[in-house]
Amino acid sequence: MELIDDDGDLFGVVNVVDALVVLLLLAVVVAGVALVFGGDDPAPEPDTETTYATLDMGTQPAYVVDAINEGDTYEPDGSSTITVTDVHLTPREDDVGVTLRVQLDGTPGDDTVSYAGAPPRLGRSLTIATTRYEVSGQIRAVGDDDALDRTDQRVILRDTLDTETAASVTAGDEVRLAGRTVATVEEVATYATGNASQTRVFLETTLDAHREDGQARFGGVPLQRGQSLTLPADEYTIDGQIERVNGDLQLGETATRSVTLRMDEVHRDTADAIRPEMTEGSTSDPVAEVTAVDTEPSIIIATGDDGSVTVADHPVNRDVTITADLQVRETATGVQFKGEPLRSGTTVTLDLGTVLVEAEVVSIGG
Repeated sequence: MELIDDDGDLFGVVNVVDALVVLLLLAVVVAGVALVFGGDDPAPEPDTETTYATLDMGTQPAYVVDAINEGDTYEPDGSSTITVTDVHLTPREDDVGVTLRVQLDGTPGDDTVSYAGAPPRLGRSLTIATTRYEVSGQIRAVGDDDALDRTDQRVILRDTLDTETAASVTAGDEVRLAGRTVATVEEVATYATGNASQTRVFLETTLDAHREDGQARFGGVPLQRGQSLTLPADEYTIDGQIERVNGDLQLGETATRSVTLRMDEVHRDTADAIRPEMTEGSTSDPVAEVTAVDTEPSIIIATGDDGSVTVADHPVNRDVTITADLQVRETATGVQFKGEPLRSGTTVTLDLGTVLVEAEVVSIGG
């Protein structure tokens, strides 16, 4: 029998063209099966372990801070990955302090994870490099939580501002960094000082702090009495000192005390300007109200060459005794006026509108 007959059939049964098509299809199927099932097994994924760390990134410029977000990742090598899981921002100096919580994925080590060839030791410096930024920071803590230990801390801050700036500080003001609210002013109290252009300001403020080693921290510093703290709001900056932590401006019961004040050797024009019924603050609820004024000439004492002593009235200066009702707070540590202790011998300042009085406390009544 001929292999291919005159009609082009293979062995007189199958057309040659059809046979070639069938063989081609079989070849494709066999190649596909070999590709799927044949060859060496793929290399197994390397074993990895995960831990979390807190990184202090120090201060960063605002344009870098704007680019840092939760979910940012970086792979320093083929077996390690760092992922940002929490971002905490605070004011520090003229820039922004950045604290990050990060997830570290690496190869199993001796009781820990080996990240980029070494364990995540305290103090070790790690880098995060993305397509938008590159920053480095030191490990301050290692643990199992993917978020920082956040805590809202209420503190009382004290600062002295120029009078115009002090008037712009209001409850509800926020300090925002890279679109995140890091501090909120809850209440404000302002008081006159011995300088008419300066005002003492007390702020009750809630801070977005985080705990580290059991201590609440904000702006890179622990929150404790006497600590300096900076809050850059939109229209002003507070460079204040912490008066109390977890306190409020309403500490203590409000009361009114009759206080005797003394001013010596005051020019008569100033003395004549102080009159009863003058007040500081609103007339309906004054911080201070003058109830009585007693003025007498200051005394001039002169000693002659022969040792004789001459006493005379000063022609211009006056000694002034003022009785005033002061709005005070009764606290566990004593009476306070305008946030300051009120005791005999201390000096108080009263802004009576047309005259600024700075006088010594002589006595405090009931």
